[in-house]
Amino acid sequence: MPFELDIGWVSRPGRAQVNEDFAAVQMPDDGAGMLAAVADGVSAGGWGREAAQTTVTSLANDFFCTPATWEPTVALDRIIGAQNAWLYGVNRRRQPAYGLTTLTALVLRGQSFTLAHVGDTRAYLLRQGQIEQLTEDHVMGGVDFAHRLTRAIGLEDRVTIDYRQGEVLPGDIFVLLSDGVHNDIRPRQIAQWASEDAVQAQALAERLADAAERQGSRDNLSAVVVRVLGVKEATLEDTTRRAHTLPALPLLKNGAVVDGLRVEGLVADSGIYRVYRVLHEASGQHYALKTLHPQRAHDRHEWAALAHEAWVARHLQTGPTAQHLARLHAPLVAEPSAFYLLYEWMDGETLAQWIEQRRRPGVAQVLAIAQQAARVLGGLHRQGVIHRDVKPANLHYGRDGVLRLLDLGVALTGREPEAVRTLHAGTASYVNPEQWDDPPAPADAGTDLFALGVTLYQLLSAGRLPYGEVIAYQRGRYWRDPVAPSRHNPQVPIWLDSIVLKAVARTPAQRFETAEELLLALERGAARPLPPQAGSPLAARDPAFGWKAALAFSAVLNVALIYWILFLPR
Repeated sequence: MPFELDIGWVSRPGRAQVNEDFAAVQMPDDGAGMLAAVADGVSAGGWGREAAQTTVTSLANDFFCTPATWEPTVALDRIIGAQNAWLYGVNRRRQPAYGLTTLTALVLRGQSFTLAHVGDTRAYLLRQGQIEQLTEDHVMGGVDFAHRLTRAIGLEDRVTIDYRQGEVLPGDIFVLLSDGVHNDIRPRQIAQWASEDAVQAQALAERLADAAERQGSRDNLSAVVVRVLGVKEATLEDTTRRAHTLPALPLLKNGAVVDGLRVEGLVADSGIYRVYRVLHEASGQHYALKTLHPQRAHDRHEWAALAHEAWVARHLQTGPTAQHLARLHAPLVAEPSAFYLLYEWMDGETLAQWIEQRRRPGVAQVLAIAQQAARVLGGLHRQGVIHRDVKPANLHYGRDGVLRLLDLGVALTGREPEAVRTLHAGTASYVNPEQWDDPPAPADAGTDLFALGVTLYQLLSAGRLPYGEVIAYQRGRYWRDPVAPSRHNPQVPIWLDSIVLKAVARTPAQRFETAEELLLALERGAARPLPPQAGSPLAARDPAFGWKAALAFSAVLNVALIYWILFLPR
């Protein structure tokens, strides 16, 4: 659903001589979100409006300039904290005159709202006819001190900010008010006017200010109204926040029912994730349900990683790679009972099942699979996604003849959690040799291409691996050049040997640099064959060759000396 808002605002002096309120709304051109803010200046010497205006303006100008990877509360805290420190320093220099301000700021991003609040301006949320006050006034209380602030921007060298976050739904109405309005308008009156059919945001903002003035308000009058007509696609922060609010699923047995989904069997269990085949009883459709293993349910990093996978899968559902990725479905109930991912179920088998069943696909079929895999990896890499776990178990060949890449759980996007970024991901036998260096080389497009090369080698060599079964951190397995696939399978042409051996070469300089380069070599085939891979010199295959040669020479020399001492005449 598109991100669509109806916004109205008003800020005027009312019966006061000077308007020390300030309100603003900011929406960037790229539609990344919206920021609305209301500030009520407090002053001696006439500096209140300056405090309110600079605070709101700095927030509106700077918020959408912060890195996209910052969580909204982090950006708000940095900007408001800096403004508070500046205003506090100014107030100290110009005493007895001073300027303070309250602040209520609303940020809408994706499907979430974030509210920052200091002072006695207020924010209300009207949802389905019910109104809720989202802020708490920071005042001393009582009749005599009802307007004495305990918190304000510029009052102290550090400011404590109240934050409130939640989900945004179509039809929500947010109302931000200065105390000149909310002191004279009751919440139920706001709810009644906001609930009227065809009410426009600007008309409601003006009606609130007019009503407060008629009822005797002697303060400035400011109101911002934001009506949510449509909700933007969920951000990574939305997905992660929702994940943390839901419980984990227990171990499920066949026949168990979760949100109308009946479990038909366990498909995979990695010790971290469990994947079930489930049937939606209402529609008769099958799905793959992926959830955290109960033993990992306490780990917030694992929750964040699964939420990141959901975000990546959703963003890749459009574009040229979409048909080669498992389609992620939204939960089939309005309020899921637990956190899980629901993928489209496709009939077919993984390439790992082919290998386990000792099926030998023909060269033409392997070539078609290789071309599909190169295309999907190229598409991912162009979108800044590194899969990091390409292997036969994650390549599914459907009955429709389409190859699909599964499991984005350890993919790199630049937005992944720190725990995912630092994880030494991948299955050992498919990990490129430089990943075992100390420190390891960073994962990149070449990581996926090497793993694809190993997979193709297996398919062409009856399940054999180019470097044998590699155990994690045992670098010695890469000290020899792999045998050509045609040595194991005479049907493999020499030109395909060259492509596969180049893909799994020991050093990065000998491999394909991009998926497009690999795809071009596969499409040209015998018409434009690659030159055969030159064998690595012994010294390159064995880094300790020099030491071994020196040791052998030393041993021969010692044996000769012993023989000379014992047997030769003196």
